[in-house]
Amino acid sequence: MDYRLIKDFIDLLQEFETEIRVCPGLYPETIQGVKAWISDKENAGKEDHSEEPYWEGKENGRTPESAISTLLVHLNRYAKTYSKSAISDSEFSTQEDFIYLINLKAFGEMSKMALIKKNIQDKPVGMLIIARLLRQGLIEQTDSDLDKRSKLIRISERGLIILEKQMEKIRQATNIVAGNLNHKEKMDLIRILNKLDRFHYPIFSRNIHADQLINTVYDEYTFLRN
Repeated sequence: MDYRLIKDFIDLLQEFETEIRVCPGLYPETIQGVKAWISDKENAGKEDHSEEPYWEGKENGRTPESAISTLLVHLNRYAKTYSKSAISDSEFSTQEDFIYLINLKAFGEMSKMALIKKNIQDKPVGMLIIARLLRQGLIEQTDSDLDKRSKLIRISERGLIILEKQMEKIRQATNIVAGNLNHKEKMDLIRILNKLDRFHYPIFSRNIHADQLINTVYDEYTFLRN
């Protein structure tokens, strides 16, 4: 056996661990995270000969970061518009209602806070959605076996029926959101959005107060200042 290969692999893992300590959450501490990190390193080292895209305001000095932020806001609004159409003839009040049910169906019962965090929402907003779904009989809550003070939430039989009734339109809405992207573009976009999500989710989960959030993130992530 060539032990140099093992040493090189260990050195690579140490480099990976160092980077995720500096930027926690950027990559998951799994083999998939290591593979994504290696792929990004390889791509970063290649010269990109593709033409830089145009964005509104570029000629006036508008930064790519500003364009990205605005486009993400726009896309979120477009998605909400299609979701609103998908539930227009249903018992759902907002897209969050059916997203909560989809997560419960996919991942099983969980605590209220786990469900709220999975949907990237603040506790007050999430608790209102859960209360509404409970009133409608779309979800059920039971005492946790591990902590009697905690409630576990699961989708009800009625919730499953109502969700399934609406799923065809929900699928149509998600297909429309992906628009005219081809398969490769969809895969590229998923990789990019996953990378952004891995960066932002650990920050969001810390519940840093609004008046400290920007300063805290800028102080901790030095590459943002470059």
